[in-house]
Amino acid sequence: MINATGFGAQTADLPLAEMTFQRRDMDDHDLLLDILYCGVCHSDIHSCRNEWGNTHFPLVPGHEIVGRVRSVGAKVRHFKVGDLAAVGCFVDACGQCQPCQEGEDHYCKGGITLTYGSPERKAPNILSQGGFSNNYVVDARYALQVPDNLDPKGVAPLLCAGITTYSPLRRWQVGPGMRVGVVGLGGLGHMAIKFARAFGAEVTLFTTSTAKADDALRLGANKVVLSTDKAAMRSTRGLDFILDTVSAKHDIDALLGTLRRAGTLCLVGLPDQPLNLMSRSVLSNKAVSGSIIGSIAETREMLNFCAEKGIVADIELIRPDQINEAFDRVVSGDVKYRFVIDMAG
Repeated sequence: MINATGFGAQTADLPLAEMTFQRRDMDDHDLLLDILYCGVCHSDIHSCRNEWGNTHFPLVPGHEIVGRVRSVGAKVRHFKVGDLAAVGCFVDACGQCQPCQEGEDHYCKGGITLTYGSPERKAPNILSQGGFSNNYVVDARYALQVPDNLDPKGVAPLLCAGITTYSPLRRWQVGPGMRVGVVGLGGLGHMAIKFARAFGAEVTLFTTSTAKADDALRLGANKVVLSTDKAAMRSTRGLDFILDTVSAKHDIDALLGTLRRAGTLCLVGLPDQPLNLMSRSVLSNKAVSGSIIGSIAETREMLNFCAEKGIVADIELIRPDQINEAFDRVVSGDVKYRFVIDMAG
């Protein structure tokens, strides 16, 4: 067993605190990383506060990890000691089912092994613990090379916020000449704007806050619409695709009204309450869909695209002792646009 220290939740009603725990031993296919940076995702908060009702405590969260390779298994060929490596939302899959065989391992029928809170496939009696910690053991197949030309601090959120928005934009073939809506300007939304513009689309941001307009334009949006302004929503028409990143309960009917015939709205936020949908809203062959993270191959593609375009997340770097304050600020929307913890510092 490998000793580790981290910041985790003992129960849903207690703040995160420093704790010690053990990781599984390495095998010949694994890497041991010294964690440098870890992003803070809203799902970390949902998990630590048991807002989805499925958390196993104690829990060390964190699935946007960048670290330096300290040790390499004997059969690993594409990493060496000293390399920068990234780990995202899942760290294993069955490899045998149809989704895995088709390169969509994130939809593994046997269930993915999450970066935290899942039984380890290689040691089922141990629950995985996340990147709010000093080290991580991962099968090298689920680790990714960090591009040399990108700031590793800004790379960390790409492992969740980045791939979560990149994947559906690619799946629905967003490109030049398309009109795309992005709902919400947070950790996911700001990446969605960057990617949609990099793909050549015209981007409209829907937000409930007029204060976010200038920043949305800076990030690449062509237009900002206040979603609480009924007249502005009625006058916005003809969008080809909408990526909805909001993780709180909200009305999607008005958003569907801005789509063209046969347009698609894709949900990537994870509200902890049901969303209301009127059946008339999907007339004209409009579709409501959903997407979750992306495959390992697709994440590798995304990182290469980011290297080519110079894309990273806008972040605020914090110390580990600021994690609880950061959780509260994420809930209140007070971050531009992703907290990243300096775990090495």
